[in-house]
Amino acid sequence: MADSIRNVFKGRVLTLNLERVRLPNGREAELEIAHHPGGAAIVALDATGRVCLLHQFRHAAGGWLDELPAGKLDGGEPPLECAVRELAEEAGMSAARWDKLGEYLSSPGVFTEVIHVFLARDLTPVASSPEEHEVFEVRWLPMPEAVALAARGGLRDGKSLVGLFWAAEAMRRNP
Repeated sequence: MADSIRNVFKGRVLTLNLERVRLPNGREAELEIAHHPGGAAIVALDATGRVCLLHQFRHAAGGWLDELPAGKLDGGEPPLECAVRELAEEAGMSAARWDKLGEYLSSPGVFTEVIHVFLARDLTPVASSPEEHEVFEVRWLPMPEAVALAARGGLRDGKSLVGLFWAAEAMRRNP
């Protein structure tokens, strides 16, 4: 709990505060904290065992990345609802089977974002409707190829690395 909060910036997605807090060791610190509503990422597997990756332009990353479909929680929506919406918007798919793989903090030193990771199976095509600021191409890779790509450093996106490794382990334990 912060002793004092000073708002520095409030945008469409992020709020940046300077927060004075008392640490567990009794000392006080002023921390820069970026508040984010959180998001959901989807490991979507088709009937042949291929996983959906988006080859997406990311200005902040300096160019193109391969990553899982994902998006931010809009208006406090539940994580699964966000995942269902993003899978349709970005991959043009709907899933009959959803399993939550877990959640993680993307950068807990400065960022409040929690990313919820889901495994989506039993896919059927639906109309996709990417947002106007999204520039990507949908690609489908065999799951072992996608995991190998991640393991050798071919993917740089944290949610994709976490999602693929968690999904591979979940599928190994319970196909």
